[in-house]
Amino acid sequence: MFQLFLNSLVLLSLNVNHQLSTNPSTIPVEVIKKGQIIAQNSEKDEQFNQLKQELEKAGFEVILALPPKRGAYGLLQVSTKKIWINPVVFELNIALPTLIHESVHASQVCAGNGEIQVLGLTLKPMNQARPFFQGYTDTHRRDLEREAYTVQTQPNSFELALSLLRENCKLN
Repeated sequence: MFQLFLNSLVLLSLNVNHQLSTNPSTIPVEVIKKGQIIAQNSEKDEQFNQLKQELEKAGFEVILALPPKRGAYGLLQVSTKKIWINPVVFELNIALPTLIHESVHASQVCAGNGEIQVLGLTLKPMNQARPFFQGYTDTHRRDLEREAYTVQTQPNSFELALSLLRENCKLN
């Protein structure tokens, strides 16, 4: 069963890579919907679009394409304020958590006035999230990722991410 799942992911990845290689430009959400890559419910789609719009208001460019770092679901490039979201996250049904994670990093950039810094959140991460950030040997990077994974795994993650973005990027 696991091998079948793994094979499906490889095929999906190859299909996404093929689509991107034939048209490497940014893929808008509407095109992804027509290509049936989005597999989320409408509430999550609305939340994804709202968070994407808030990120854009804050001066970040959200790019729905393969990130420059191989294997990443999402990536924020601090120097250019570009956020890549790998199209495969729509099929995996993790698009919103991925964007939430990257929006926390965007909040960290805003809080640091262009340099990424820890927000100093007092939330505790879920035990299941710990392996995702504890492997970083650089303590600054580990703290940044701890905050992003902690927010991403909260029951109110969308509202929390939106609030952090609005507060730290001085929106509204």
